[in-house]
Amino acid sequence: MTTLTLIGAPTDVGASVLGASMGPDALRIAGIARAMQARGFDVRDQGNLAGPGNPQAEPASGFRHLAEVAAWNRAVYEATHAALQAGQLPLLMGGDHCLAIGSISAVAQHCRARGRRLKVLWFDAHADANTPESSPSGNLHGMPVACLLGHGPAQLTRLAGPDAPPALQSGQITLIGVRSVDATEKRFVNEHGIEVYDMRTIDELGMRAVMQAALADVDQDTHLHVSFDMDCLDPSVAPGVGTGVRGGPTYRETQLCMEMLADCGALGSADLVELNPALDVRNQTAELAVDLLESLFGKSTLMRPQ
Repeated sequence: MTTLTLIGAPTDVGASVLGASMGPDALRIAGIARAMQARGFDVRDQGNLAGPGNPQAEPASGFRHLAEVAAWNRAVYEATHAALQAGQLPLLMGGDHCLAIGSISAVAQHCRARGRRLKVLWFDAHADANTPESSPSGNLHGMPVACLLGHGPAQLTRLAGPDAPPALQSGQITLIGVRSVDATEKRFVNEHGIEVYDMRTIDELGMRAVMQAALADVDQDTHLHVSFDMDCLDPSVAPGVGTGVRGGPTYRETQLCMEMLADCGALGSADLVELNPALDVRNQTAELAVDLLESLFGKSTLMRPQ
């Protein structure tokens, strides 16, 4: 029986809108532990990590709340790395998307130590590839992709140690569902050769073809990490997010993504972030998140024999 470790990170220090700090407990209320146990996992809920509060300060030197973001990501890094070292599958429950710097840095260090290939699928309405020079707000939840590629402050790019390489190379991450991107982010993504399946590509090719392409290089020696921002979905489906953007994937398209990810058999870790109960309607976005996670971890609606 695989042990699934739930790691709550109740903070919105990297975000532009308050409320994502309540995300982990909303997922618990929506029945995340019970749902994962029904999928056959030994579920261990580590509770919520501790970290600094949100000072709601103005940007300084291109960042808002850098010290607080660094402290939270250090806690996430250590909890995720400990779970992986223990042979468990960590599920980070955010919190805002800046926390993926900590979780993915830990996964990258774990994979380097074991000689395993790492592939990250980043589901998001945004590219999250701003730098302090390009960010209009200084909000760090808009910078994690850049930080993971080594473009950011040392407090975030060197979580694995002062001499550690960047957590990711550009060929290790694929962005899916993107539809709101700054001009400077477009240049960053293109200059670094990051694979992107934006919404126009999904519209043109269909979600099945996009997921087949995104998973084409995933094999039995690949550790697959899924970083899922709830604002990837269309806000008509998932209203409980801080930075919703119209024109995202439907419920059924997203379910197909999750089922195809489960079918590939390579999932080793995951993030579920940017769930904002303060903007939700009767916790429906949290319930949707649990529904999607059930599919990611093996629940299938498929009637035909597999």
